Amino acid sequence: MTDSTERWGKPVCVPGDEDRDQERGSGGCLAGSMADVGIYMDNAASSFPKPEAVIEAMADFLRNVGGSSGRGAYRKALEADKIVFRARQAVARLLGVADVSRVVFTANATESLNLAIKGLLSPGDHVVTTSMEHNAVWRPLKAVERRRGVTISQASCAHDGTLDPADIEALLRPNTRLIVMTHASNVTGTLMPVAEAAAIARARGIPLLVDCAQTAGVHPIDIERLGLDLVAFTGHKGLMGPTGTGGLYVRGGLDLVPLKDGGTGGDSMLEHQPEWLPDRFEAGTLNVCGIAGLGAGVRFVLEEGVERIREKEAGLLRRLLDGLSEIPGLEVYGPRDPARQVAVVSLNVRGVPAEEVASRLDREYGIMVRAGLHCAPCAHRTIGTIQRGAVRISLGYFNTEGDVDRCVEALAGIARAAG
Repeated sequence: MTDSTERWGKPVCVPGDEDRDQERGSGGCLAGSMADVGIYMDNAASSFPKPEAVIEAMADFLRNVGGSSGRGAYRKALEADKIVFRARQAVARLLGVADVSRVVFTANATESLNLAIKGLLSPGDHVVTTSMEHNAVWRPLKAVERRRGVTISQASCAHDGTLDPADIEALLRPNTRLIVMTHASNVTGTLMPVAEAAAIARARGIPLLVDCAQTAGVHPIDIERLGLDLVAFTGHKGLMGPTGTGGLYVRGGLDLVPLKDGGTGGDSMLEHQPEWLPDRFEAGTLNVCGIAGLGAGVRFVLEEGVERIREKEAGLLRRLLDGLSEIPGLEVYGPRDPARQVAVVSLNVRGVPAEEVASRLDREYGIMVRAGLHCAPCAHRTIGTIQRGAVRISLGYFNTEGDVDRCVEALAGIARAAG
């Protein structure tokens, strides 16, 4: 099939489109024609487009299954159980987890982080974090500081978002109960020294919580090899799934107070949450439709290979960074090195507000990016953009070299017009 002009919503596969499809490899079959919707470069917020298998899995559940997982022994309920279990298996395989029951499904990484932070910290505890965290970490920490008297120490990162792990170690106290850090910044893409932090945490017997919202599916993660204690992930970014899905890995022997209490489908006579996982943290009816899509997304990632995805995105990132470096009047933040970051770049055009740049990219060039503080004021304070924010370009596996070139050309035009 050659390039299609079908409207969005109809699955099209365009292997004949050299510019928009050849680079995708086996990822060319998507839920729609990218030509119809412009150039999407906001994958740090939510990946788009989704593999067609994700759409099919969700539609199949709604059309043919419909039952609630864990809520019956009839055929459709058992099929829902299988969907959830297979998705749990896929996530465990991708993240290097042997015991699939340690993978708990949530609505998103934010819920996962709230469960870990609020479920672990008690009055008088101390926690160490970094200056590059998303509000999904920072706000729950400030909540337990205010409501429980937990104290917070923040390791200062460099202007490019990088962190010296020794700065974490220097902040530890006898009452430090948790270290929490992002795996990669959603503002600069900077990869954090998670392996080094895990070694420090293990040596001191302190749990380490890692926010993998920006890395799960696009950067290799082996939880058990790294010795991570708690890992929060979301389904709608690198895992290619729908919004409203995510999860938390909980190491064996680590007890958390549940964030929610309620029905789990079994042992209904218990007056408290069961002790075993994943039931302990999955009160209420699961989003089985979303989990069906998540499972399909993770299987897509496994089939493509995280290393291949990482290599593709790193190549696009290098092309973008090289192009941006040739444009006068641009300030680019972060490491500016594909080996040290994921495919997220923030920048400003001299003399033009970030919001205006993003608006012009959309209106005049059909390029979708995000401007502002990106729910991460701590990170913007670190890189010096707290007053003006920044334009964020976040590439995904289905972007192409042509997309990158058009983005560079557009930014060059906006910078030239600004003088």
